[in-house]
Amino acid sequence: MLFLIQHGEAMTEAEHPARPLTARGRGEVEQVAAWLAHSGLPRPREIWHSGKRRAEETAQVFAQALALEPAVRAMDGLAPNDAILPIARNLGHLNREVMIVGHLPFLSRLASWLVADREEPPIVRFRMGGVVGLEQEHDRWVIVAVITPEMVCKPC
Repeated sequence: MLFLIQHGEAMTEAEHPARPLTARGRGEVEQVAAWLAHSGLPRPREIWHSGKRRAEETAQVFAQALALEPAVRAMDGLAPNDAILPIARNLGHLNREVMIVGHLPFLSRLASWLVADREEPPIVRFRMGGVVGLEQEHDRWVIVAVITPEMVCKPC
């Protein structure tokens, strides 16, 4: 299974140049991660993130909630405007659950490519702190879960 997660709500660059998560963003991510940990869905063995602070913080929250100590690591090629094909090609050979924490438009284009062989138009709407779960069936990927903060947060 592949989990695609848009980072949580982050500060603006004017508020903080590194753009860490806001208190609200962290709270939403914590609640989504806690829900995922108890959902019965497979747990990732690895969590990849773009290296940007907001994505790294989001990845760490998920790693802690899943209590698996999966390998959390920054990966090249996950920045907002990076080409999706290098990552998409690698995903075709996965034999383990992976979580990718990143940004738009990259995640939207990647999901569309995996499911429909095209980057546009988007096939799913991402939300900050939300999760899109995909599984590979034969040579295609299918969306099997979409979880947004609005679905699980009390209160958001």
